[in-house]
Amino acid sequence: MFAVKGSRFITHNLKLTRPRPALANFFASGLLALGRKTGPLLWQLPPGYAFRRERVEAFLDELPRDPTAAERLARRHDRRVSGRALLRASEPARYRHAFEVRHPSFFDPAFYDLLRAHDAAFVIADSAGKFVRADVVTASFVYVRLHGSGELYVGGYPAAELDDWAARIAAWASPPRPPARDVHVYFDNDALGHAPRDAAALTEKVRALLGKLVS
Repeated sequence: MFAVKGSRFITHNLKLTRPRPALANFFASGLLALGRKTGPLLWQLPPGYAFRRERVEAFLDELPRDPTAAERLARRHDRRVSGRALLRASEPARYRHAFEVRHPSFFDPAFYDLLRAHDAAFVIADSAGKFVRADVVTASFVYVRLHGSGELYVGGYPAAELDDWAARIAAWASPPRPPARDVHVYFDNDALGHAPRDAAALTEKVRALLGKLVS
């Protein structure tokens, strides 16, 4: 499964304003080939961009959730992808969306409610204290980004912290009462090569708690 990061042009340059042409190019650029291997799409907003309800809501309304909507959007691409556009989904897929935010104004119940209304995930991001963090679940799945312990992109996660994350993941994936959720966890502390080691260690810890539910 591949979790594709949304176009920086859309999130950082346009800041979600009038995104349809750029979204069409993004979906026409090969994304539809992933089919059932399509993971949640990540939209990471810049730290200087404050929450504006109308703009975020309009963007959420533009995002496709199924192949039919994705194909319809991709057909609106412009000349930037002409001659290399992929406009047909290779197989059935679902398009789920996750938002990683860094401006404090997004840590607001109004934003969480918008995400819940669209079954979009609020990204639970550990950034070694550089940015605000909130462990808020807004969707039928959970998306976690672990950017480093102690130092952004550099610090490795000690066993005790991985134990804590494993317990959280187990609670999200197998709660006392339904619904259970898919949990997607990504390590971004790759500057010194910690990411694959931490991912392997966390996988084993979660597997010990959940067994066959872990992939």
